Amino acid sequence: MKFIPVTISLLEGFGVSCVIFFLTLVFSLPLGLIISFGSMSRFAPLRWLTRTFVWVIRGTPLMLQLMVVYYGPGLIFGAAAFPKLTAVLIAFVINYAAYFSEIYRSGIEGVPRGQYEAGQVLGMTKSQIFFRVTLLQVIKRIVPPMANEIITLVKDTSLARVIAVMEIIMVAGTFTAKGLIWPLFYAGLFYLAFCGILTLLFNYIERKLSYFRV
Repeated sequence: MKFIPVTISLLEGFGVSCVIFFLTLVFSLPLGLIISFGSMSRFAPLRWLTRTFVWVIRGTPLMLQLMVVYYGPGLIFGAAAFPKLTAVLIAFVINYAAYFSEIYRSGIEGVPRGQYEAGQVLGMTKSQIFFRVTLLQVIKRIVPPMANEIITLVKDTSLARVIAVMEIIMVAGTFTAKGLIWPLFYAGLFYLAFCGILTLLFNYIERKLSYFRV
């Protein structure tokens, strides 16, 4: 089996992994913020419902959630299943939004209450206090845990193979079944490079925010 065709197939699989990664971030980051507001709501039923949702999502494996999203509509409702990639994105977005929501919540609640009160004394509205006083401090606090979750997301894209989405690990596995071992190491290098770039990026962001002490 020639090197170049195998490499092209691996690159196509890596492209699918990148699509899962980037679209998950695009949708889960804002959704996580919305969920965090729900979990901090003063309206008790909404707060209880949101925190229960987060508890269920964080307490069950992403692999199980993938299978429920993909097979669930057909088995429960007799409806057509989602396309495989769509099912992967739905499961990933919901899962990571739940994790991101807790990071947002801890960052927001970690800002000293006195700073809210100081903003109110100065006549600032709630939105002004949030965007001008709280937001920068929240960003500073959440960058390290966010970096960990985002790097974990890179590796979690390999779970898409559970419902036969041809991401890079599944592609490498098909060649391994034909007697080739090097595609697995090749796939590992892609993950190492991707995670290395993200690590450098987040280290840079942390250095840029280091002037802002909390």
